[in-house]
Amino acid sequence: MARNGVLVVGAGNMGAGIAQLCAQQGFEVVIADISLELSDKAKARIEKGLRKRVEQGKLDAAQKDAILSRIQTAGDLGPAAVCRFVIESVIEDIAIKRKVFAELDNLSPPETILATNTTSLSISAMAEATRRPERVVQMHFFNPPVIMKLVEIMPGKKTSRETVEAAAEFARQLGKDPVVCKNEAPAGIVSRVLGQLLNEATWLVASGVADPQDIDKAMKLGANHPMGPLELIDLIGLDVHRAKMQTLSAFLNDPRYRHPDLLDRMIAEGRLGKKVGKGFYTYEEGK
Repeated sequence: MARNGVLVVGAGNMGAGIAQLCAQQGFEVVIADISLELSDKAKARIEKGLRKRVEQGKLDAAQKDAILSRIQTAGDLGPAAVCRFVIESVIEDIAIKRKVFAELDNLSPPETILATNTTSLSISAMAEATRRPERVVQMHFFNPPVIMKLVEIMPGKKTSRETVEAAAEFARQLGKDPVVCKNEAPAGIVSRVLGQLLNEATWLVASGVADPQDIDKAMKLGANHPMGPLELIDLIGLDVHRAKMQTLSAFLNDPRYRHPDLLDRMIAEGRLGKKVGKGFYTYEEGK
């Protein structure tokens, strides 16, 4: 592992996507989670996706092998000792994230930037778990990270200007077009605006105004959205969207962010979206 490599903490869909993105842009990257098995499964998903692109003629076998050769896996945070950038992408639980940041702070060199991919949790609260709050920043990637061009950069209360600039430059090195928030605010720009749209689409289903297919069709044809709002909730994950809305409701005390009870019922039924094959829609495996 090169000393200027990248550590991605979290082997879920977002973590794996960010790791693949880094490897495709020529960076050596390590995927780390609480077990090596989880990290290896993430790399296997990446390999499966790349193999499919080779079969479709969108990538050649040598490129696939080169990308995979730049991805390593780990069952702990030890690789932080030799990384210049760490991107945390674990579950949206502030206690867990603070624990991760405290350990990363102990393991990584003082110049290493610790970034979080959180959607709506406090950057400052994570930074307080470290001795380097000036080097903690949000780098919010969008799903799927390999394709989506945007990365939102947000400072915590003590993040230095140099760290914000370095995060934005790193995003550009990854082929992204970053936007920078001036100050810390729950959920930043896109998630803050989008949350209300996704909630409203769910309210329309819950109140029987229209079926999901027609709501999505209306927004695609009438508002020129490339994807309908209910398709997007399925892609994001119903549980992830609900967690974001709960955080915004708590921080902002604003009824606009209250999620419909329909989401609770669907989540209780295991309808979490595309990642499990069923949400507002039903999906075939691998599609």
